[in-house]
Amino acid sequence: MHLHVIFPLAISLLLVLSPAAVRRCAAQERTGDAPPYKPLVSPLARDSATSLYTITIQDSGPLIVDLAGPLVWSTCASGHPTFSCSSRECAAANGDGVTPAPAPAPRPSCRKSPNCACTAHPCNPVTGRCAAGDLTSSPMSANTTDGRSLLPHPVSFSIVASCAPENLLQSLPAGAVGVAGLSRAPLSLPSQLAARRGLGSRFALCLPGVAVFGNTTIYLMGFPLELTAIIGRTPLVKNPKRSGDYYIPAVAITMVWASSGDTPAALPPRALELDPATGRGGVTLSTVAQYTAMRSDVYGPFLQAFDAAIGAPGTVKKVPEVAPFKLCYDTWSLRPLKRLGWDVPIIRLELAAGASSNWTMYSGNSLVQVGDRTMCLAFLEMAGGGGSDDGPAVVIGTHQLEDNLLVFDADNEELRFSGILRGSGATCSTFNFTA
Repeated sequence: MHLHVIFPLAISLLLVLSPAAVRRCAAQERTGDAPPYKPLVSPLARDSATSLYTITIQDSGPLIVDLAGPLVWSTCASGHPTFSCSSRECAAANGDGVTPAPAPAPRPSCRKSPNCACTAHPCNPVTGRCAAGDLTSSPMSANTTDGRSLLPHPVSFSIVASCAPENLLQSLPAGAVGVAGLSRAPLSLPSQLAARRGLGSRFALCLPGVAVFGNTTIYLMGFPLELTAIIGRTPLVKNPKRSGDYYIPAVAITMVWASSGDTPAALPPRALELDPATGRGGVTLSTVAQYTAMRSDVYGPFLQAFDAAIGAPGTVKKVPEVAPFKLCYDTWSLRPLKRLGWDVPIIRLELAAGASSNWTMYSGNSLVQVGDRTMCLAFLEMAGGGGSDDGPAVVIGTHQLEDNLLVFDADNEELRFSGILRGSGATCSTFNFTA
């Protein structure tokens, strides 16, 4: 198991300050928000109807968490502020996703007015539908943290976001007002917090439970040690075709079980490898997909290896498949474990050189209960086999990410990962949300 912190102002000085400066100082004193800014923390909740995760950070309502999203977007009230179409913010919103592009050529309606309102193009990560919306400034609020618990003062701030029409909320949880993009794009939430508040490039997700933005230690109740220093780590891989996404360098998949030994999946050569020329292949992470999806040439050998490993002792009873899953077993034939769920083969995602350890998935992440006596392997084949020219080989979904601490570090191109926390005595829901 990988587990790897005013000065008082003199009256004479206060008198010479401008009224605006006085108001700023008073606001900072009320909120405790003054440079150097402290890391931020916010709850993450799972919506039972959609299995999507929301973050409570925007003042108008919860936002869906999207690791691959380049923007923060939401519905907007009338009279919202806008950015000029010649602004740097507009260039970033309409750029390539990572490096701000040169200012776009003015639209015909803007040629006489360089201060026309900038248009962004938010997309719904569930439906794939996109729309046009004004680029605006959106009010946010969150608690600060020392990595152990909340600090006394919540803070308020604004970030650049896109407006979106109400109909773009289709298929999102009831009450959600938009999406918080967490990719490496310049206008994603973590990128803006790093650039505007100097929090550093790191952010952490622990589903369902907590998101932390900034370079800080992280403690969870139930486990005595600071986690970020002792959990596994791997380099991140950049996909030139999907430059904001987070890819990890997987090379093989093996089933590990004391009852049957190691059973490697007989994948085609370099099946998991990312082709930098085409952007095809590789293993990426998603907070929108519920279950891990695999390209057909990976999925078939993976199923065969798991079924062979679990079937070798002859004690686990196979039952008819339950859509959308292909391998299902009689729960009564599985041996329960004290903390880790069921005694079944561990799925070991073997990582390339540079990783401190492999990523292992125990039954809490690999199986899903679909009936009173039916447990299924919670992995899917990609729609259409996943044969697109620039599609990934594997997309790791939220079921496989739950109760795993993930720390994304864009500056160092590194992902830290804990593996399932349940066996440690802590869970993602045990962050101390008290001051």
